[in-house]
Amino acid sequence: MNFEDEMKAALETFVVESRELLQDMEDHLLGLEHDEHPNDAIGAIFRAAHTIKGSSGLFGLEHIVQFTHVVESVLDMLRNHEISVSSQLIATLLPARDHIANLVEAVAKGKTQETAEQSAQGAAIHKQLRRFLNGPESGEANSQHLVISSGTQQEPEASGGGVVDTGNWYLSLRFGPDCLRNGMDPLSFIRYLSTLGDVINLVTIADALPSLEEMDAETCYLGFEVVLKSSATKEAIENVFEFIREESTIRIVPPNSKIDEYIDIIRHLPDDADMLGEILIKSGVLTKHELAECLRLQKSSAAHEFTATNDRQKEEPLGEILVKQEMLQQPLLNAALNKQQQVRETKAREKQNIRVDAERLDRLIDLVGELVIAGASTNLRATSFKDAALSESASEVMRLVEEVRDSALQLRMVPIGSTFSRFQRVVRDVSLELDKDIQLEIAGGDTEVDKTIVEKIGDPLMHLVRNSMDHGIESAAIRAARGKPPHGTLRLNAFHDSGSIVIEVSDDGGGLNREKILAKAIERGLVSNDEMLSDKDIYNLIFEAGFSTAEQVSNLSGRGVGMDVVKRNVNALRGTIDIESQLGVGTTMRIRLPLTLAIIDGFLVSVADACFVIPLDQVIECLELPAQFASHDFMDLRGEVLPFIRLRNYFDIKGDLPRRQNIVVVGDHGNKTGLIVDQLMGEFQTVIKPLGTLFGHIQGIGGSTILANGEVALILSVPTMLRHHLRREQQRHHRIGVDLEH
Repeated sequence: MNFEDEMKAALETFVVESRELLQDMEDHLLGLEHDEHPNDAIGAIFRAAHTIKGSSGLFGLEHIVQFTHVVESVLDMLRNHEISVSSQLIATLLPARDHIANLVEAVAKGKTQETAEQSAQGAAIHKQLRRFLNGPESGEANSQHLVISSGTQQEPEASGGGVVDTGNWYLSLRFGPDCLRNGMDPLSFIRYLSTLGDVINLVTIADALPSLEEMDAETCYLGFEVVLKSSATKEAIENVFEFIREESTIRIVPPNSKIDEYIDIIRHLPDDADMLGEILIKSGVLTKHELAECLRLQKSSAAHEFTATNDRQKEEPLGEILVKQEMLQQPLLNAALNKQQQVRETKAREKQNIRVDAERLDRLIDLVGELVIAGASTNLRATSFKDAALSESASEVMRLVEEVRDSALQLRMVPIGSTFSRFQRVVRDVSLELDKDIQLEIAGGDTEVDKTIVEKIGDPLMHLVRNSMDHGIESAAIRAARGKPPHGTLRLNAFHDSGSIVIEVSDDGGGLNREKILAKAIERGLVSNDEMLSDKDIYNLIFEAGFSTAEQVSNLSGRGVGMDVVKRNVNALRGTIDIESQLGVGTTMRIRLPLTLAIIDGFLVSVADACFVIPLDQVIECLELPAQFASHDFMDLRGEVLPFIRLRNYFDIKGDLPRRQNIVVVGDHGNKTGLIVDQLMGEFQTVIKPLGTLFGHIQGIGGSTILANGEVALILSVPTMLRHHLRREQQRHHRIGVDLEH
């Protein structure tokens, strides 16, 4: 790989890491106001900004460095308790974070120079940030005073003389002789150090200079001793010399006063590393380059021991080498060794986790689906041969296939909490835009859902959240008049229920106005004046395309778009959405989705030559259709009225009626309905295949599957079918009533 390719790969890494840091920065900023102990969050925000600034400087992205430096200055004051957390501060830092993100995304697209528009946006945000700084010029880069001298090596002196102050790093730099020849300017690296703090003393070491006659103009003979006052990490300082450290000698000595801090960091590190070197790197005591050098020395000493004794190879302990090389002090080594032992004991009790590429996981699910179909076909063949041993073997294979299927589907399950968390920022921004005080409450974030559903449910939830904030929650004045607290509450909740995932978006706002919705629907011709509709039916009218009761158009809503998109997207996921509302109290939008979109347990039935699969979690019981109810649309089921849906009539299937018909009792939201079918064929593992766009308009069908004999069966969407059937029946009764009147 040539230098250009290496730089491109490094820049891509910078973009990826910056995105992660910016997301962490946003998450911490959003929770800062309500954090009773914000110091950790403030430290994380500062480190994120500081790391992005330092990494940007390595690639010459000065516009990112300059902008982030002012952000870092404000965060440093916040960290030092010179300013306090406030809503105004958060409202200023969030746009600053967004601007950094925009600059990073521009770099990702190959634009490494700042545009005039970006410069103007940055200047406007800087103006807001400087309100929190001491003095109009404090947001600018601090000026540095560099003391440059020549001669022999001297002990550096701090500004106060004598002992180095707390926070002062000592750097001993010896640049390689080919540094200048390779196009690197040593002083440029010294200057860049000033972006990490104040260079309070710099001594030039020229004792390697040859005589004038022997001097080569392209060879670097100089070294430097630097005192840097900075709160940066050791790794950030070392990264300044990323491109020359292979040929140079870089020694970085941290402030002695920080030993206790490092020990505390080591003790509180997460238990994700049990190697001594990893622990020291994560705590900031050691850099990767220093560790690599010590490992090289360790290997070298082992080889020397082997040669000298002609015996087995003996390695000197890494910790002893680190202490001997003056890269580590004994208290730090002891703390790291204790942490290492703690992590190993913890990991011995815990299971190990690995990351799996999403594409590989999807491929596995597809293969498991094909395995299910092949297994069903094998089982069918085995049954037809009437061989007991073969049938038993095939049944065992099917049992194992079911376990493989369940395990594979479990791999796709991810917590929905990450999707919920993204709405923290949405709620904050929209609240400011609407001039409403709205708090977001999240519950059920650890509820696991198929990753495909998590990816696709984001947009519908976004519409529901924005709609609740705009239309649902009232202004502070109206809430006060109604005896409510001035701040509104928006809740996101998720839980499992009867083999489904339920997601709720609820608010404590004014609720839906039934009469207003009905009047608007009659005005638009969606329903007639004399049509009898339940509250649920009326509330569902808001999902009609172009439907809106807003009296004026705003930036958020009022044009009648959004809610129809929500319903269309939810239906595409084989889900349903229902509304519960009470005027003056609030509204709950409830989305019910299948746990997975890949494979389900189904119940196979047939009508004439057509086969259908009913999701097993919606099947309550099966029974024979009593002869006395053969011509009715309902029956008495143990004291309950059970309405019928005849699949033969619903799908207009031709063919003779069998001597005996059956009822499959299905349930949806506590309501029972009987599906009249010809034959019950038993449980069936169903690999879901989506229907093409040509069949997308068919109501009551959620997909298709391939049977063991190679035929295609349609998968019923019970909730959609029930709603569609009810609507058709209401329309039929309405037509009958009109005909009777005439």
